[in-house]
Amino acid sequence: MSNPQHILVTGGAGFIGSHLVDRLLADGHSVTVIDDLSSGRIENLNGVENEPRLEVVIDTLSDTFKQGRLEHIAEKSGFIFHLAAAVGVEMVIKRPIHTIRTNINETEALLSAAAPHKTPVMLASTSEVYGKSGKRMFSEDDDLLIGPPNLGRWRYACSKLMDEFLALAFATEHHVPVVITRLFNTVGPRQTGRYGMVLPRFIAAAKAGRPLGVYGDGRQTRCFCYVHDAIEAMLRLKANPAAFNEVFNVGSDSEISILHLAKRVVSLLNSGSAIEMVDYDNAYAPGFEDMRRRKPDLQKLLRITGFKPATSLDSIILETAGTLKPE
Repeated sequence: MSNPQHILVTGGAGFIGSHLVDRLLADGHSVTVIDDLSSGRIENLNGVENEPRLEVVIDTLSDTFKQGRLEHIAEKSGFIFHLAAAVGVEMVIKRPIHTIRTNINETEALLSAAAPHKTPVMLASTSEVYGKSGKRMFSEDDDLLIGPPNLGRWRYACSKLMDEFLALAFATEHHVPVVITRLFNTVGPRQTGRYGMVLPRFIAAAKAGRPLGVYGDGRQTRCFCYVHDAIEAMLRLKANPAAFNEVFNVGSDSEISILHLAKRVVSLLNSGSAIEMVDYDNAYAPGFEDMRRRKPDLQKLLRITGFKPATSLDSIILETAGTLKPE
């Protein structure tokens, strides 16, 4: 284990953030969480709520920055994991202004607080930035093809891509060490289906005996990565100086269609649920565009960290199902 540090985790009450907080505390670090609970849940931190090395600030990053508190926390921190963001397809469609402002303004506030002290930052980005690319596998140095602005589907991708540009600009101008991780469909316990996340949505429906709604033709494919695997990759990147000012895919490269995912959930949970096909126009909005494939090239991650996620999808489904609470 590395020497204990004070670490700031933004979005630390969220799905990924709370698991990261658990791991950091277990590794001997002290942690400050900043989360406005717009999508995170304080219950995600119930297992560590009495830990004296944990401080939880319930506020936005921008307000904390205006108070001067964010810079103070950044100054005493040895590292920052920036996971705070507007998440989920439904959030993007229904609250577009909130999505753009949250992803860009809050990131700028965080980087501005880190800059005076050169506190290293890991920015959690997303596979969505690859946009409409038809490549079989996405690499970090690929050109990016985003859809037109009149289709709200692409607001999230553009805002997260701007986060990446901001982070690398702060690295250039203010010498803030940054690592950008493009997360691919991270799943596991504590993930909620409230914002359209597919696996917990399928599991909740299967457990309740409701139909599983598969959008489009169901042949679109995704790669699902266990949250603890993603966190291990992130921590290895944090510890390697060669990772700084670079972009990395973080995820699994084991591919499955959404239709087959639904069938797998029903089978593993011995559910009697039916599978229903749902038009995108009915699920979201007219003109919604989906990515047909979303498979990461993990060679860069493997080269720098020596790590490749290996938890099976069946194990992820069963563990998530065993801990998933009714919405």
